Amino acid sequence: MNDKSFDKDNPMLRAALMRGLVSRRSAMMGAAGVGAAAFLAACGSAGKNASTGGASGGAASRTAAAAQDMSDAEKVINWSNWTEYIDTSKDGKSRPSLDAFQKKTGIKVNYTEDYLDNDEFYAKVRPLLEGGKDTGRDVWCSTDWMVARLIRQGYVQKLDLANIPNAKNLSDSLKNVEFDPGRLYSLPWQSGFAGIGYNLKATGGKKIESITQLLTDPALKGKVTLLTEMRDTVGLVMMEQGKDISKFTDADFQAAIDVLQQAKDSGQILRFTGNEYTEGLAKGDIAACVAWTGDVVQLQFDDPNIQYALPEKGYTLWSDNFVIPALAKHKKNAEKLIDYYYDPAVMAEVVAFVNYISPVKGTAAELTKLDPALGKNPLIVPTEDVLSRAQVFRGLSTAEETKYNKLYSALTTA
Repeated sequence: MNDKSFDKDNPMLRAALMRGLVSRRSAMMGAAGVGAAAFLAACGSAGKNASTGGASGGAASRTAAAAQDMSDAEKVINWSNWTEYIDTSKDGKSRPSLDAFQKKTGIKVNYTEDYLDNDEFYAKVRPLLEGGKDTGRDVWCSTDWMVARLIRQGYVQKLDLANIPNAKNLSDSLKNVEFDPGRLYSLPWQSGFAGIGYNLKATGGKKIESITQLLTDPALKGKVTLLTEMRDTVGLVMMEQGKDISKFTDADFQAAIDVLQQAKDSGQILRFTGNEYTEGLAKGDIAACVAWTGDVVQLQFDDPNIQYALPEKGYTLWSDNFVIPALAKHKKNAEKLIDYYYDPAVMAEVVAFVNYISPVKGTAAELTKLDPALGKNPLIVPTEDVLSRAQVFRGLSTAEETKYNKLYSALTTA
């Protein structure tokens, strides 16, 4: 499906996309891809790991340590998040929704954009968690597969839903996820898609709308890039092969690697990238690539020849999620923060800025009040048709993750 739903003349949308969504998504390191009748029901299973003895999700293998909660005495929350992932004023000096929360509750939020990559952030906090020490953070937003890892290692605490009454607004499809059945440890923050970006000038005016076309069309030889993120690239290929990536096998994964290897050996693939593909795509050095939506939409404002397609056979879907780490000192305050953002009107303010998919029921109506064009954008408020082809890469066991990463690394680095 070639998406043409963007209102490029809408100033709010243009401003939001030009603010730097690219930099945030580039660090995702793990998009996801399950039939989306379940939409994000699958979101829990993958995204941006997995389990102890082979199961891909479920309860933590050990209970996360709790500190004495200082919330009543200390009106503070320390929140780590990805860059460019919350509403910001025009001058970039304030965050309106966060300012309103602080004024409403009297709780000061120390908001830090130091979550640049799931593995990089995990490397920072793991030694502290492993050593039974406070991370200095009360809440952060991790991608699905990283949440799965944190849960099974006992590094995140159960949420007290009595402090989060607005959790009732969680999208029905997200309430039971593979890695966190019943949402005991996590609540989603935002979600998004991955598909195909292409430059009509570089493709000779040809639309590129399938992974098979991307990997085999002679006209694209040497001008195709794929993502270094395994779950996106391999997930898209497996879907093209008719596989359900919420339940694929070792053989399915290997079959996808074989197709990718063939494309690489034939010279079809120029290289594997993070989101640095944007410059090459804009120049036409890259004719087509596996791309993240926000990146391509940003380029479209300057060049209508840049197009985006969500493959008919499926595309990946990822989510980031609130979690409260072990030994957090202000757990109740963090839960109040989560509750605040689960108000549809508040979440709409965030979505109007970041342009990702909200997990909160009622956001679409509130978003339409703010900007009708955004409320109709199927990549922000997905239609049933769009969701019907979205898939989430299933959770992996520790052994699987090691094995699959090794196979993919051999492909991308050789």
